[in-house]
Amino acid sequence: MLKSMTGYGRAQKILNGRDILVEIRSVNHRYYEYSSRIPRAYNYIDEKLKALLKNSISRGKVEVAVTINNIEGKDTEIAINKGTAEGYVQALRSVSQELGLDDDLTLSKLIKLPDIFTIQKTPDDEEQVWSDVAEVAEEAVAKFVEMRTIEGQRLRTDITEKADGILRMVMEVERLSPITVENYRSRLYKKLSEILESKDIDEQRIITEAAVFAEKIAVDEETVRLRSHISQLKTMLGSDEAVGRKLDFIVQEMNREVNTIGSKAQDLNVTKIVVDMKAEIEKIREQIQNIE
Repeated sequence: MLKSMTGYGRAQKILNGRDILVEIRSVNHRYYEYSSRIPRAYNYIDEKLKALLKNSISRGKVEVAVTINNIEGKDTEIAINKGTAEGYVQALRSVSQELGLDDDLTLSKLIKLPDIFTIQKTPDDEEQVWSDVAEVAEEAVAKFVEMRTIEGQRLRTDITEKADGILRMVMEVERLSPITVENYRSRLYKKLSEILESKDIDEQRIITEAAVFAEKIAVDEETVRLRSHISQLKTMLGSDEAVGRKLDFIVQEMNREVNTIGSKAQDLNVTKIVVDMKAEIEKIREQIQNIE
């Protein structure tokens, strides 16, 4: 199904004591370009995250932001420095005996002394962290792809309407072409009549000149190819594959045929139609730049 290269997806979950947020956004780009903002402590998930997104995205400049907050103190361990505590107890009791003071040392007083406790960060289970981030990322990707698909269908509808409009213009060019030749034949006959006045006019010469003129301005081949390109364009718009680059090529070919028709045009009405066709093709080209 046709997808836009512009999209946004967001998902957030609390898993195994971690509050994980993943945001994905993308804009137009010729290829797949990935960039990320991940906490430095979790840089080891970056390549895996890039590969996970690549499975669902073939083109676009993609930015991913990952936030991981540990909750409930699950990322720390508190240890008691027994050696330090014993040292404090021995020193304080020694002083109390020497100075004849009461030994009122209690645990509540002891824990207030410096360096009794050591707070250490619990080593990450990297596989578990990645599993949790991947779960959240997959949900964000699903929302991201859904938004791209909705936008892609809007583009498909709009481009199809423009392609149908161009096809109607092609039909009008085909209708006008024979009239242009006939008008030329009439003008030629009138001009020769004025030049030769009462002398006989070589009808065969006029027919030959008209035939030569018709050959020069004939656009049959161009309109046939243009019809074919429009048909291919509409077929590709219904494809389940990434067709952005192919569509770009087809539009270039459509523009080439219209330019040739314009260069052969000997009729003001045809010239106006060519200008309108080029304008519609340019609009399609701009929209195709946003298709994956």
